[in-house]
Amino acid sequence: MYKTVYNKRESFRFKHFSRRGYALFACLGREVLVGTLSVATLTYARADGVSVRTDLGGLGMADTTRAVMLDEVDVTASRAPLAAGRAPRIVTVLGRDEIAAAPAQSVNDLLKYAVGVDVRQRGPIGAQTDISMRGGTSEHVAILLDGINICDPQTGHNAFDLPVSIGDIERIEVIEGPAGRIFGTSSLVGAINIVTKAADDSGVEARVEGGSFGYAGAGSRLALATGKWSNAVSGGYARSDGYLRSKAGHLNADYGGGRAFYKGRYHDDDVSISWHVGMSMKGWGSNTFYSTLSDEQYEHTDKFYTAIKAEAEAGRFHFLPSVYWNRYHDRYEFYKGAPDRSPFNYHRTDVLGLNLGCWLDWAWGRTAFGAEMRNEDIISTTLGEPLDTPVPVRGAGRDYVCGLNRTNLSLYLEHNVTLGRFTTSAGFTAVRNTWSEMPFKLYPGIDASYAFANTFRAYASLNMSLRMPSFTELYYSVDGHKADKHLEPEEMTAVEVGLKYDSGGVGAMLSVYRHWGRNMIDWIMDTSLGEEAVWTSVNHARINSTGVEANLKLDLRRIMPGQRVLRSLGAAYSYIDQNQQREEGVQSMYALEYLRHKVVASLGIDPLPSLAFDVKYRFQQRRGSYTDTGGVDRSYRPYQVVDARLAWSKPRCSVYVEANNLFGTDYVDYGNVPQPGLWVMAGARLGFSL
Repeated sequence: MYKTVYNKRESFRFKHFSRRGYALFACLGREVLVGTLSVATLTYARADGVSVRTDLGGLGMADTTRAVMLDEVDVTASRAPLAAGRAPRIVTVLGRDEIAAAPAQSVNDLLKYAVGVDVRQRGPIGAQTDISMRGGTSEHVAILLDGINICDPQTGHNAFDLPVSIGDIERIEVIEGPAGRIFGTSSLVGAINIVTKAADDSGVEARVEGGSFGYAGAGSRLALATGKWSNAVSGGYARSDGYLRSKAGHLNADYGGGRAFYKGRYHDDDVSISWHVGMSMKGWGSNTFYSTLSDEQYEHTDKFYTAIKAEAEAGRFHFLPSVYWNRYHDRYEFYKGAPDRSPFNYHRTDVLGLNLGCWLDWAWGRTAFGAEMRNEDIISTTLGEPLDTPVPVRGAGRDYVCGLNRTNLSLYLEHNVTLGRFTTSAGFTAVRNTWSEMPFKLYPGIDASYAFANTFRAYASLNMSLRMPSFTELYYSVDGHKADKHLEPEEMTAVEVGLKYDSGGVGAMLSVYRHWGRNMIDWIMDTSLGEEAVWTSVNHARINSTGVEANLKLDLRRIMPGQRVLRSLGAAYSYIDQNQQREEGVQSMYALEYLRHKVVASLGIDPLPSLAFDVKYRFQQRRGSYTDTGGVDRSYRPYQVVDARLAWSKPRCSVYVEANNLFGTDYVDYGNVPQPGLWVMAGARLGFSL
C-alpha cells in the first residue's frame, strides 16, 4: 500500500541559533535537544524530519568534534520547503520498498494501485496509458521528472513515455486536486512527480526478464559517487509480440522500445546543481485505439529530455533556478506499414522552459516567489496553422506543412506561516498565454492543517487552476474527427477536507472533496447523425464532481512484533459522483467517463527468510459507454483483477516471478480495446558495490 512521506533535501550547516518563529527548530514543531549522544543512543533516537544516520563511528567512541547536521525537509506540496510534520496538504508517495514489491513492469502499472488515480490502459508494459485523477482526463495531470515538467502539449496519451525504468525510481509522489499554484497550468486536477535515485554510492546493477506473449526485457545501471560529484547512467530494452491479432491475422498489440537516462549532481555547502539527459524510443501496435475503422493502427514515439537546476543560498534568500528543453517525435499510422492506404501523421514538438524561483525566511514566516516561462512549438502534417515554408520530415520523404507556437508566462507568490499546531500555505499564480491572447489571470489557493496531536492531523484546502487545450484538441480534424481551434482554457475550483492518523504501525487517511469544472474539453459524438457522426472537440459548460477517499495501512510487524511472517496489510476506497450536462444520444470519449468506485487492497507476507510474497487486488466500476467494432453501444462493466509477486532476495541478487490478472478476468479499460488475460513474467537482478 501507500504511505505519506516527504522529500529530503541536502543537509546544510547552521550559521547561528535563533529563537525566532521562523527558525528551523521552531518549524519542526517539537522540542529539539542539542547535545552529545553516544553511538547507540543516536541509532535509536528517532524524530520525524531529523536525520538518523549513524554518522559517528571509529572505535565505538562518540566523536564530539565532528559536526552532525540535520536534514531540512523539502515538502512537495508547496513552493517553499516546510518541515514534514507541518505539511499543509496530504502527499501520497509510493516509496522504494513499495515499488520493489509491486507486480509491475512500468510506472503506469505502479499507479494502478493508487486509489485516487484512474489508469486506463490501452496496452501493457507501458505501451500507452491514459492516467487521470478524480474524474478528470489524461490531459489534466501534470507529469514531472525530478520536479521538471515533462507534459506533452501535443496530447496527454503519450505523457508517460518516460526515459527511466522502475529500477531508476526512488519514489513517486502523487498530489491530488488542483495544484496550479505549485506546479503550473498543467495540474488541473493533480500532479505526479517521479523522483529518480541519486548516486549516493558507487555500484552496478543488471537485470533480465522474460514472460508471456514473447515478452523479454533487459537493463542495467551504473552509479559513481566521488566527493562532491555523483553520476548515474542507466538503459534498458523491452519487447513483446502482443496478445491480440487483427481480423487479417496480423499482430496488432506488439511492443518494442528502449530507454536511456543519465543523472549528475554536484553539491557543496553553498550550492547544489543537478542535471539529467534522457530518451525514450518505442513503437506499439495500436489496434483500435483511436478508431474502429482500422484494427491495424500503429504508433511510434521518440522523446528526448534535458534539464539542469540549481539551489544556492545568499543570506536569507534561497534561489532555485531551472531550465529544460524537451523534444517529442510522434508518428501515427492508420494502417501499419501501409502509407498508400492512409496517410501517416507526423508531429515534432519542442518545449523550452525557464523557472526562476526564490524563497526566504523573515519575521512573519516563509515566502516564495518567482516566474516561469514555457514555450511550446509544434510542426506537423496535420496539427496547427499552415506553414509559410514546409519543413522536411527527416527520413520519411514527407513535409511538415502545419505548425503552432505559444508561450505560457506565469508569476507566483506564496506565503507559509506556522503558529503552534497550525500551518497554512496561501498564494496565487498569475497566468498569461500568447496563443489565446489572454491577459494575466489570477488563480489563488490556500492549504491549511492543524495537529490535534503528534499522530493526528486535519487538513483543509481551497484551490483554483487552469489547463490550456492540447494541440490535438485544437487541430486534429482527420479520420472522423473535427477539432475546434477556438477552444477556451479549462478551469477548476476545488475544496477539500481531510484527516490523517499515523501511530504504532497504523496509518489511516480520509478526505472529502468537491470540484467545479468550467469549459471542460472533451471529444463527443452525436450518434443520432448516423453515418454522418464524427468526433468533435468541444467545451462542456460545467462538470462538477464530489468524491470520497479512504485509506488504511497496517504495519503488521509493528503491531505484532512477536512474528515475522505477516508484513503489511492495506485497503483503500474511492468514490466519485459527477453532475454532468448530458444530451440524449451524445457519446463521450473522455470527460463524461469516470471511475465511480475503486477498491484497492494489498497483502505482504514473508513465508521464509529472504522470500517475499505480495498480492494486489483491484475492483473498478466505470460510468460511461463505448461503441464496439460491431457498432453496438455498450456500457462499461465492473471488474476485479488480482496481481501477485514472489521474490527471493539477497543483498546482491534477487529472483522473482510476477503474475498480472492472475485469474484471467475479461475486461476493458478504454473503448473496445480488450486487456490481456493472465500474463506471467520472471526475472533476475544482480548488483555489486564499486
